[in-house]
Amino acid sequence: QVQLVESGGGLVQAGGSLRLSCTASGITFRIARIGWYRQAPGKQRELVAGISTTGTTNYADSVKGRFTISRDNAENTVYLQMVGLKPEDTAVYYCKTTWVGRDYWGKGTLVTVSS
Repeated sequence: QVQLVESGGGLVQAGGSLRLSCTASGITFRIARIGWYRQAPGKQRELVAGISTTGTTNYADSVKGRFTISRDNAENTVYLQMVGLKPEDTAVYYCKTTWVGRDYWGKGTLVTVSS
């Protein structure tokens, strides 16, 4: 059974930092591409960052230079380090993987950035 569990969200002031974690089970983690997405109230879910099996990363323009995605294959975990947080980063953050042709999502973790 594939499962993704996010953690690390919370309330932070503008300019602050948070590190999100996404721990996966039920897959061969080292060969899975993982993405972080977010959904703000009233908006569509959007890709924030992704990391390939070889560690290649990609980012949304809105977070480049502030967010860093990384993976620890020994811990089956992908991290999203967020610095310089802005109120517009407020959203529920989800991780996602595609495994054997099906998308799997975590339940999300809420990040709230106060101004």
